[in-house]
Amino acid sequence: MFTYTERLIARRNLRPKRKQGFLKIISLFSFLGIMLGVAVLIIVMSVMNGFRIDLTDKIIGLNPHLIISLENKNELKSLKQRLEKKYLNLKINESISGEGIILINDKVKGVFIKGISSKDKDQSFKNKKIIQGNLSDFSSGKIMIGGELAFNLNLKIGDKINIVSSSFVSTPFGRIPNQESFIIAGIFNSGFYEFDQNLIYLEMKDAKSIFNKDENEIDLEIFLRDPFLADKYKKEILEINQNVYVSTWSDTNKSFFNALKIERNVMFTILTLIIIVAAFNIISGLTILIKNKTKEIAIFKTLGLSNNSIIKSFFLTGFTIGFLSTLSGVILGILFSFYIDDIRNFLSMMFGLNIFPSEVYYLEKMPSKIDPSSISIIFFLSLLITSIASYFPAKTISKMKTTNALKYD
Repeated sequence: MFTYTERLIARRNLRPKRKQGFLKIISLFSFLGIMLGVAVLIIVMSVMNGFRIDLTDKIIGLNPHLIISLENKNELKSLKQRLEKKYLNLKINESISGEGIILINDKVKGVFIKGISSKDKDQSFKNKKIIQGNLSDFSSGKIMIGGELAFNLNLKIGDKINIVSSSFVSTPFGRIPNQESFIIAGIFNSGFYEFDQNLIYLEMKDAKSIFNKDENEIDLEIFLRDPFLADKYKKEILEINQNVYVSTWSDTNKSFFNALKIERNVMFTILTLIIIVAAFNIISGLTILIKNKTKEIAIFKTLGLSNNSIIKSFFLTGFTIGFLSTLSGVILGILFSFYIDDIRNFLSMMFGLNIFPSEVYYLEKMPSKIDPSSISIIFFLSLLITSIASYFPAKTISKMKTTNALKYD
């Protein structure tokens, strides 16, 4: 594609003489600007991908994949039987959910209460680690709480706490919130800060009691082997019974995932502009280089070198800067992305900063997922930008007149 002469001219252009020190500075800034732009773009995309994948895995693992609520509560048992008959391998659990308040040692904390059957507890705690206590101790009169909640309220196994539900009971003094006492049987860790801070589990019998609900006033939860088929099952269930409300794990978190997608696209656009701005340095550098090499270009033309060959040699100069800087940026970005949590921990210890607070970002460590397709797109996009930036200054050579360049020599 490029002849030996064209490559030789390009190599000479990449090693400017001492008197062309300013050109070296421009080339250096071009190199560093593109390298850092590509590296930052890869790092941000890797973190965003890791953030999305980790949160998706957490949400899928900690939530039922389908939740079914009925308008006519009397149809609950018949619907469950029909679903179990249609989907023989489907795991269908019963649950009750609601909000409440924990009262302990003059402390008050709002929580989300979930009632599950003892026979379904293994499924509910499948993606949670029991850090204190034992799941086998979970029974009527006892509760399971998250590790963050236990830490914040200074709770331990065997402590007795009062829970006030959002339902009311009638008394001679009027209607008051329903309140019951429970003993902590275990403390779990899901790895998802929001869950560990706000979620508690009750046995189904206790949940019915504290929320004043009967056998029919419960929801059905379905766990699938492939959570991404939830929408397919949702349509099929609605065909069986139109009087049900079915929500999937993606419906419940739709706005959250849409926000992540928008943020990822915006960050990609903004950081691509950094590469474009850095590419303008290549235009500036080549323009100055061509201006300084006007006499040499005229001599090349006089010796018989074609316009096209000279253009290609100067284009190769800019493209080489772009290619090497892009390649360096890719390597730097991949290395940084791979060790990003170690770097975060080092900076946190050095400067005493909490760079990735789990209470804000929901995850215990900074995630990173290196996506080869994203890196390929970034690599070729950077090469395209630098190629365009290299072409236009080189194209101006065709307009130069040999006679004017040599007139006064």
